[in-house]
Amino acid sequence: MSTGPVDPTTTPAWAQLGAHQAATTPDLAGWFAADPQRAEQLSFTAADLFVDLSKNLVTPETVSLLLELAEQTGVLARRDAMFAGEHINVTEDRAVLHTALRRPAGASPALVVDGQDVDADVQAELGKVFAFADAVRSGEWEGVTGKRITHVVNIGIGGSDLGPVMAYEALKPYAQAGLECRFVSNIDPTDVAETTKDLDPETTLFIVASKTFGTLETLTNARLSRAWLWAGLSAAGVLADDDAARKDAVAKHFVAVSTALDKVAAFGIDPANAFGFWDWVGGRYSVDSAIGTSLAVAIGPEHFRAFLAGFHAVDEHFRTTAPEQNVPLLMGLLNVWNVNFLGAHTHAVLPYSQYLHRFAAYLQQLTMESNGKSVRYDGEPVTTDTGEVFWGEPGTNGQHAFYQLIHQGTRVIPADFIAFATPTHALVDGDADVHALFMANFFAQTKALAFGKSAQEVRAEGTAEDVVPARVFSGNRPTTSILAPSLTPSVLGQLIALYEHTTFVEGAVWGIDSFDQWGVELGKKLALEIAPALTGDTAALEAQDPSTGALIRYYLANRAN
Repeated sequence: MSTGPVDPTTTPAWAQLGAHQAATTPDLAGWFAADPQRAEQLSFTAADLFVDLSKNLVTPETVSLLLELAEQTGVLARRDAMFAGEHINVTEDRAVLHTALRRPAGASPALVVDGQDVDADVQAELGKVFAFADAVRSGEWEGVTGKRITHVVNIGIGGSDLGPVMAYEALKPYAQAGLECRFVSNIDPTDVAETTKDLDPETTLFIVASKTFGTLETLTNARLSRAWLWAGLSAAGVLADDDAARKDAVAKHFVAVSTALDKVAAFGIDPANAFGFWDWVGGRYSVDSAIGTSLAVAIGPEHFRAFLAGFHAVDEHFRTTAPEQNVPLLMGLLNVWNVNFLGAHTHAVLPYSQYLHRFAAYLQQLTMESNGKSVRYDGEPVTTDTGEVFWGEPGTNGQHAFYQLIHQGTRVIPADFIAFATPTHALVDGDADVHALFMANFFAQTKALAFGKSAQEVRAEGTAEDVVPARVFSGNRPTTSILAPSLTPSVLGQLIALYEHTTFVEGAVWGIDSFDQWGVELGKKLALEIAPALTGDTAALEAQDPSTGALIRYYLANRAN
């Protein structure tokens, strides 16, 4: 790997892409008509995923130039450095090894990084997580009164919440009956209050997920949950009023995902019930680590292994497949094309699966925390726009909300459509196959976005002339379609890995460190400095800028209790 990033704007490919874009008028209808093989040539498979890129605003020349850009910016060399465990997270001087979390047991050759057998470490921790999951699922793990656990509450924030809750929601059909997971993340006390209000403390288990066991939101919610547990057990008459009884209750109803064992023990959690992970795992890449303990409890070790195998299948595709067939590489390069040459600022992700209703929120952290950077990994300012605003909702809900802007607005909004051939619930409405109706919408939307509707076609329907302009669809709206046989643990892992590596490719082209997240630190630090001003510290209040000070005074004057 080179010692520093290559400025993409200085490469021959970048200049050629700029000239190519200026000379090319998007014409999807014309391109398809001129090339009957376009769909076949721009459709690819990665593990179980079928990915159709043909409705993007690219020609074969575009793709060829983008691949040259990848070569000239060292994308594949940086990929290889990541898999090898080189410290490509430069600002934190760390390896980036989330891909090691899903290497199968016994993988050869073994992965040794910085003198440590990474494979052995990962498998040992997985073994602990799976033993715990089995104990909870079987009823062997009991609450302090001897009752089996019926509810698991994951307390975390950021990657310690977004990944587990997204995956749990996506894989609900695989969850064990009689065992429900819930998730608390927001420091707004409403979150923990609403999550616990109908739970039985005798049958509730909390998983506190914080690597340092010092995250403000997570530890605040953990303390609130501990107080809720003690109060509920006391009200039920099953908790003695002494420290030993309270400590015993915490030990039976709390476990941790953390490496700060001293802090875990101080909280009251038995360090033997703390599951760890490593500094080479960023939070947004950690759902397949011990951070996914709640998911492992819900779906069981066998399905969690399948989840990991799905990740690994796409890892291997990304690591070994030739560039012209490499789906994450091509998708990442397409995003660079859309952002830097077509002027796209946002990217919609539209899963046609209600089970994936949290997928766009998950991708927001993955992509925007990774690539929301204005400085390269050598400390120099970037020379291009970086990152996109990721957003989305499941179809068909989005069709009745924001698709208007995608179809007829003035902005280029690339959109990824995700769907599954076989439904989890094959319901019928009379004689109608509801999933087929659902999928008809999926296919129709990408077709309409690509090819639109001309004024001539609108007039042919007998539309009044003064209304014709409003009913014209320009087409040439770029989309990617991703299909899989069904939404299984393996396929979910494949989807996540696909977007992880797509995000990596963009960052590698732009020369940024996609694995740090210093942008989240300043607000957290200032919150700690401001907090005393909200509880009577006059000096802290006077130290604020005029706007912040005025807002705090309004808050203090209007708080009811």
